[in-house]
Amino acid sequence: MTLPRSRIYALLMSAATAALLFSFVVYLIYAANLLSFPYDYDQGEGFELHDTVLYSRFQLPYGDTESYPFYGSIYPPLFHVMAAPFVWFFGPAYWYGRLLGFLGSLLSAAAIYYAVCRDGRGNRWIALLSALAFLSSNFVYHIGPLYRQHTMMVTFETLAVVVLAGAFPRRCKRGIAIGILFLICAGYTKQLAAFTALAAFAWMFLRQPGRALRCLLVFALAGAAVFLWLNIATDGQWWLQTIVANVNDIILDQAFGLLILWVKLHGLLLIPAALLIIYELYLDRLSLYSVWFVFSALLGSIAASKWGAGDSYFVTSIAAACILSGIFFSRILANDWRLPRQIGKTTMIKIANASLIIVPLLYLGYARATLKMPTAGAFAPLAAALGVEGNVREDFYDSATFFVGGYARIGYLLGADDRAAGDEITRLIVAADGPVLSEEAGFALAAGRDVVGNPAQLRNLHLAGRFDGSQLIEMIDGGEFGIIVLRAHFYPPPVLHAIARRYEQTHTIHMNGFDYMILHPKALDDGSARSVGNSG
Repeated sequence: MTLPRSRIYALLMSAATAALLFSFVVYLIYAANLLSFPYDYDQGEGFELHDTVLYSRFQLPYGDTESYPFYGSIYPPLFHVMAAPFVWFFGPAYWYGRLLGFLGSLLSAAAIYYAVCRDGRGNRWIALLSALAFLSSNFVYHIGPLYRQHTMMVTFETLAVVVLAGAFPRRCKRGIAIGILFLICAGYTKQLAAFTALAAFAWMFLRQPGRALRCLLVFALAGAAVFLWLNIATDGQWWLQTIVANVNDIILDQAFGLLILWVKLHGLLLIPAALLIIYELYLDRLSLYSVWFVFSALLGSIAASKWGAGDSYFVTSIAAACILSGIFFSRILANDWRLPRQIGKTTMIKIANASLIIVPLLYLGYARATLKMPTAGAFAPLAAALGVEGNVREDFYDSATFFVGGYARIGYLLGADDRAAGDEITRLIVAADGPVLSEEAGFALAAGRDVVGNPAQLRNLHLAGRFDGSQLIEMIDGGEFGIIVLRAHFYPPPVLHAIARRYEQTHTIHMNGFDYMILHPKALDDGSARSVGNSG
């Protein structure tokens, strides 16, 4: 007996839902694992925590990097301001920033669900799969539960686009105001949100030029007022730290590698998203989602070529692709198109019937393309059944692998040995005589020491010709730092050269899959001391 198409559709959709829910469960496990870890997991989290601590003291983190503690932040304030009240009750800790990021990713998924339901003719099942597809992305999985502001930026961007897509055509003043507010929030969470603002106002101008110009004026005045206040309050350091210092090397191999990986992982959603854009371009009106996708994909891939960029720069375009593909699937299942007369109704009915099989198979294929999971312990039998083995670590599988430059080497789960390693580094810092210079701020915060410098930011300022570093180098040459902790050598070359002259490696501690170099001052009469460049 042949099963009816509707029954096959339900079975396949159930299988796709189960596959994407499994991906979500792995995401939950990953988030819970990170919430309990008290040190940096992704490089730079500790400096975001330090920014939050400064805001909790009503201090701005845009300081003079030429004088002790040589600290400046490249990021706008909103995410850290949101986390600052937690410091008052819990002190410096990673869990609340990671929790905010994780909840932000869930809110983005909820906005995607709402958008597909509203603009995809109410197909809730497709809307659910679209939301789960966003959370299943390897790129979203990476950045979601970290103490980083990027996830919250994407949340504000997604909320802004979904609100404006509904409010602007209806001339709903309240909705438009809320959408513009979300755009401002996104921009003051991270500068990359400028791409979404460009897309939103370009689309509004195409629809209603006069109203778009008025909205742009409100947006510009509000954004400029905050910008001017921050610049005055920091004596110009806001401009220097967040705009001038946002200069990095261009790495074309990284950009192309990440772009290819983006297509490889998300191609089964990118193709239907592109088809909907083509349909809107020739047979309907361009939606905000289409303009947003084009801007975020094009400009995001260009921005991903910078040193320090990574797979997270594509997350905004993934949110847009999930909405567009969800709407496309909903409409093709409902046979809801405005098509030329040459395309007969019978043809479209056949396509709609075939889509009952094709659509859930595409979601199943996407779940497999984005698969990531532990392969040991309780997951071992399932990993064996799926035919996957640990590839980024012996106990973790990631379909993207770690072979592409810029794709973060994270995502696996941490164990007791990683925490013990962090505790050992902290113990060494506590025992050190003098301040600490560390490439990750979390150790200094845990030890109750000053956070000195922000290596990536100092490097950016050095590249922009705005960091001399004389005082910092003088302190290094004088052996004033009781201990130096390196992992990736992000400091500007003159600082690294000074470290090599005056300090030697005494310990190597392995944590989170990386080797942390612990350096102490050389004995002044020890000519045989090893340098950073050749220490073992």
